[in-house]
Parts: sequence; C-alpha cells; structure tokens
Amino acid sequence: MERAFWVRSAGHGEIEPAHVHEHARDEVLVRTLFSGVSRGTETLVFRGEVPPSQYAAMRAPYQEGDFPGPVKYGYLNVGVVEDGPAHLTGKTVFCLYPHQTRYVVPATAVTVVPDTVPAERAILAGTVETAVNAVWDAAPMVGDRIAVIGAGMVGASVAKVIAGFPATRVQLVDSDPAKAEVAAALGVDFAAPQDAKDGCDLVVHATATEAGLVRALELLAEDGEVIEMSWYGDRRVSLPLGEWFHSRRLTIRASQVGAVAKARRSSRGYADRLAVAMDLLADPGFDALISGEFPFGDLPSVLSSLASGELPGLCHRIRYDG
Repeated sequence: MERAFWVRSAGHGEIEPAHVHEHARDEVLVRTLFSGVSRGTETLVFRGEVPPSQYAAMRAPYQEGDFPGPVKYGYLNVGVVEDGPAHLTGKTVFCLYPHQTRYVVPATAVTVVPDTVPAERAILAGTVETAVNAVWDAAPMVGDRIAVIGAGMVGASVAKVIAGFPATRVQLVDSDPAKAEVAAALGVDFAAPQDAKDGCDLVVHATATEAGLVRALELLAEDGEVIEMSWYGDRRVSLPLGEWFHSRRLTIRASQVGAVAKARRSSRGYADRLAVAMDLLADPGFDALISGEFPFGDLPSVLSSLASGELPGLCHRIRYDG
C-alpha cells in the first residue's frame, strides 16, 4: 500500500494510505526518491492561512482535497519511472506532485532530470523555475544595481540567477545574519537591511513582510522598480506611498509562477521554462538552498516544526526509502 502526506486540519498533518490506479499507455508509474518542502507556501497551507478568495489560484497541479483541509499538497517531487512509455522507463524525473511514495500521472507531466543534475538537487527545479520566471519579469540589464530582499528559497535562487548577468551589482538582503553563509555559497554579496546599498535600478522582494517591501522601495533609484514575488496569504500591508514612491516615480510589479512571464509568453511555454531551470541546476552552488534531509515518516513533525519556526533553514529534503 502506498502512502501520502495530508494536512488534516490547520497545524496538523498525517501520513495516510494512498490508492494508485493502474496506469494507461500514455501514463507513467513513478516511485518517489525525494520530495522537497517549500517552506513559505507549504507552511501557509499547513497553518490553514490560504484566503478563500485564492483557493482556486493556490491549487497545486495534483492536489487532492480542498483548502483549508483535508488537503494533499506539494509540488517538488523527484522519482524514477518504474513503468510507462519506453523512452521514460528507468529515467529519473521531476514532477509537480505532492508528497507520496508512488503515483501515476500523464507522461507529459514529468520532466527528465539531466545526467548533470543529481536527483537530490533536482527537487529545487520548481523553485528555480520560479526564479527564472521572476528574472524574465524583471528583465535586468548589464551593469544594473540590484538588491534581492529575502534570502529564502526563492529569493536566494533569484540572486543566484541574476548574479550571472555581466557587470551587475547584486546584493542578497536578509535580517538573519546566518544567511550570509548561504549568500557566500551562491557567490553573491550579503547585507543586513539597514546596511543594503541604495540607488538600485531593480529590487526583487521575497520576504512576504510589510517591512521588507517598504525597504525595497527605499533602496530604489529614480524610476526604479520592485518585482514583488511575495505571497501574503490573507494579510494586508501598508506602504508609505506619499513619500519617495511618488517623487521618484517608482513601480511595484507582481511576478507569479502560475503564468509564464509576459516578456516570454509568446515564445516560451512551461516546459521551456522548466528546462532552463534544469540547466541552471547543473551548478552545485544551488546545494546551499537545501538545509537538511528527513525520512518520509518524519514529514508531519517536520512541517509542524517549520510552521512554528522551531526548524530553521530553507528547503528541507524528504527521503523515500521504500
């Protein structure tokens, strides 16, 4: 009998039996090797903080149940195809599937992990894909002065990708001094919010806090732009739009992974975007985003500790031994 993780109610999760149907000729049977816990979004779901107005927008591709719960939720899964079309059988694949030991999906729903990317690192594909979309939205230019505020999984990934642009000045900004080690591993400069350099052409904000967004506006040069990646759930924020926002002609623009960035939408699809993320993950520097590994059986306690703030770190990898 297969097993899956469910959020039964706000703050409470359980591992339960899962039914896996017989797969058709155009489907694959995948045995999970690793899944990743997306700290920000998944803890919001775990705490039951998805606002009713966003129930449809927040659905994961293979989610079962409905918000606030019971719900089977997750989207960072790497496994091996045990059966399916010949060109996929035996391949290591990434899929936007929840935490479950085995599952069946259409063959088109999986992406083959390149030989250059270890399965353990490939769980970051969904996060790096989000970063790719944000960079397409942001459209940085050579020589830009850029800050990324929030050294979580997404913010750190964005900083790593943008740092590859020639002659850019990139700072990863976070209130946690321990994130300096992550920034160093990614090859980008680090600063506390009060020490961040201003005069930025572009700021990417990913803290999901009012203070972080206010600081993002403060760091911008005239005609600068904030790319807002945060998901605030059911919380509202207050901004000082009567100060530098107006006089400097600043812009706040949202970036969300549910749609391909407008700048590439006519020429690139979801598969293209994910392929770019996979190529980027050949860089071992991304290993800095994985903070720890736990067996699948510990997932309920892992999410509880993440949601309470007891367990620090970025992405926590879940290992499946069966």
